[in-house]
Amino acid sequence: MTYWPLLGVAVVVLGFVLRFNPVPVVVAAAFVSGFAKGKTFADMLALLGASFLSNRSLLLIVFTLPVIGVLEHAGLREHAQRWIRSMRGLTLARLLIAYLALRQLLSMLGLTNIAGHAQTVRPLLAPMSEAAAEKTHGELDRQTRQRVDAMAAATDNIGLFFGEDVFLALGAVLLIQGFYANNGIRLEPLQIALWALPTAIAAFVIHGLRIVLFQRSLATHANEPGTPGAAPTATGSTDAAD
Repeated sequence: MTYWPLLGVAVVVLGFVLRFNPVPVVVAAAFVSGFAKGKTFADMLALLGASFLSNRSLLLIVFTLPVIGVLEHAGLREHAQRWIRSMRGLTLARLLIAYLALRQLLSMLGLTNIAGHAQTVRPLLAPMSEAAAEKTHGELDRQTRQRVDAMAAATDNIGLFFGEDVFLALGAVLLIQGFYANNGIRLEPLQIALWALPTAIAAFVIHGLRIVLFQRSLATHANEPGTPGAAPTATGSTDAAD
C-alpha cells in the first residue's frame, strides 16, 4: 500500500492557503494523485472526461440564471426587501435561523437543489437579510452590507452541507458505505445517516449562536460614532443646537 497518492490532498490545502482559484487547484491535485498512482496523462484525461459526462446534469443550474436575471430586473430584490420591512418583530437572527432550519430539513429529505446561492441567496435571502438588519441597526455601510450577505451565504452552505448527509441516497453516504465495505466493514446507509444526525443538530446550534452574536456585533458597530444610522453624539447635538 502506497501513500504517495495522498499528495493531492497537500496540493489542495496549499492551493487554498495561497488563495488560488479552486478549479485549477482541484484539477492539479487530481493529476498529482493520478501520477503518483502510476496513471498516464491519457488515463487522467479519460478519467476527467468520464467524470464530466457522468455529472453533466449539474450544468442544468445554468438555465436558471436567465430566469433569475429577468426576475431581478423586474424588481424581485426590492419587493423582498419591502416585504421584510413590513413584518414586525422580524430580526436578522430570526430570519437566518429560520432559513437554516428550513434548508437543513429540506436537505435531509434530499431536496438539495430547491435552494442555493443562485436560486435563493442572491435574489431573495441576501436582500431580505439586508432589510432585516436595516430595520434594527439603521442604514448599512458597504462593508457591513457585504458582511450581512456573507452570513446569508454561509447559512445556506451550512444548512445544505450538514443536512444532506442525513439523506440515505446521498452519493457521499453511499461512498462511505463502499469505502467501509472494501475494508471488510458492513454498514447500512441508514446507520451512516443516523450518525450524521447529531452532527447536523450540533451544526444548527453552533451556527445559530454565530448568527445571534453576529447580530449583536452589528448593533455594536451601528452605535459607533461616524457610522451611518448611528445616534448623534453629545458634541454633534450641541453643534446642531448652536
